[in-house]
Amino acid sequence: MAKKGFFGEFKEFISRGNVIDMAVGVVVGSAFTAIVNSLVKDVVTPAISIITGNIDFSKLQVVLSQDAEGNVLNAINYGTFIQNIINFIIIAFVVFCFVKVVNGVRAKAEEAKKAEEEAKKAAEAAAAAEAAPAEPVKSDEVLLLEEIRDLLKK
Repeated sequence: MAKKGFFGEFKEFISRGNVIDMAVGVVVGSAFTAIVNSLVKDVVTPAISIITGNIDFSKLQVVLSQDAEGNVLNAINYGTFIQNIINFIIIAFVVFCFVKVVNGVRAKAEEAKKAEEEAKKAAEAAAAAEAAPAEPVKSDEVLLLEEIRDLLKK
């Protein structure tokens, strides 16, 4: 078996299906992130800010040092951390709601598909029952002759 070399191995690695699937997932995930961020920033956060009175935690900080003019040189910005936690909770809630809606739609589609398949099976069974030949109805004369035959056999 011949050695492939660095670029040959790289080509093999990059052309594997799972790498391409991962790349597609990253691209779609980025697009979905933009949608979720817009939903949170442009729809949910303004609604929440009406309720909370526009509280902005990002300005909260502990000043460690200042210059002579009072400008902050070093500070612990714990308010930004708190704001990011709140944003995370909001984003997680929005994604949860979105997934719940999508799962509900999928469940309804699967139920409809199952119902359609069951109806199709029932229709096939009914058609098969109709297609099966029915036993012919015997006339009185044939019944009488069969009875005579059975008596003669005894």
